[in-house]
Amino acid sequence: MRGLTGEELLRLPVRARGIRLGRVVDVLIHPTDPRALGADVLCGDDRHRFLPFPAARLGSRGLEVTSPLVLLDLQDDSSYRLEARALRELRGIPVAGRSSLQDVVLGPDWAIVEVVLSGSEGPRRVPLDGIVLPPRRERPRVSREQRRRRRPRPRSR
Repeated sequence: MRGLTGEELLRLPVRARGIRLGRVVDVLIHPTDPRALGADVLCGDDRHRFLPFPAARLGSRGLEVTSPLVLLDLQDDSSYRLEARALRELRGIPVAGRSSLQDVVLGPDWAIVEVVLSGSEGPRRVPLDGIVLPPRRERPRVSREQRRRRRPRPRSR
């Protein structure tokens, strides 16, 4: 895989056997390692689902999956939602002096190999060497009681 930016990923459809399932709307980044975990996919039923990148292949017509079942329904309290960093949230955050993070460049195995920084001289690609991506912004934790109240109750027959 050549270097693919997060912005390029956001333009890709997700397909299974040629059928369009949805489109990538965000890239989720590992909380501590410089690699992408997967994509937030807006599916045809207007629901957001998580696509783990190891279950996808970059094809000529977008991200290809073997089955729609690899797209995971994520609850608000799932570890992917709570721990991963969304590229959308990281954009514009200061890194490496007076520059701000604009995008990431993904290499083989979805590792972040470069970052795109914006500064006074415009956007530029820089190797990740020595640049630390910002930590994830804290979100309020949801208590067990709040999760219980949110869960839909099973319908009686």
